[in-house]
Amino acid sequence: MSTRCINTTNNRFAKLAQMGEIVFHTDDLANIWQIKNKNTLHTTLKRYTQKGLLFRIYKGFYSLRKVEDLNPAFLGIKALNKFAYLSTESVLVQHGIITQISNQITLISSVSKKYKIKNNSYKVRQLSDKFLFNEAGIILAEGYYRATPERAVADLLYFNPNFHFDGKKLINWKKVKEIQKELGREFVKLKA
Repeated sequence: MSTRCINTTNNRFAKLAQMGEIVFHTDDLANIWQIKNKNTLHTTLKRYTQKGLLFRIYKGFYSLRKVEDLNPAFLGIKALNKFAYLSTESVLVQHGIITQISNQITLISSVSKKYKIKNNSYKVRQLSDKFLFNEAGIILAEGYYRATPERAVADLLYFNPNFHFDGKKLINWKKVKEIQKELGREFVKLKA
């Protein structure tokens, strides 16, 4: 490999390191590396994956780490390539509010979608922008947005007002009501 090629590769990965991101869509890499020719871009990506510098998650989606080393929620959100956050069942299982473990990672975004990446299954629920972009009960942790347990309860009640929570006593209903009020939703009472 020529010195020029090594310098180009080093410069490209230095740009990625400066960004602090670890997963990228093909269009992102084309913009970051300023590669306009699609054939050049695809050849470059193929070479980098063969050398183990990049890992192909699926067509058009790459990582600096192996898929197994990525947080599944983070990966699912990045795959959507739009604003999303972890919520509903996935958050509530982590907090013991739901005891039935789901095989799916549940996300909220502007689209409704189901997909799979390697061994991870994702279910994305669609929420209108006026609720989706309201930050009430949403926090940034581990590089992605996630709902607090109270926001996850409010979200789940939005999609299913009759949902049964196993750990009702673990829910801070006052905070749920505050979040629903801030979101402009009517508080949903559970049936006895």
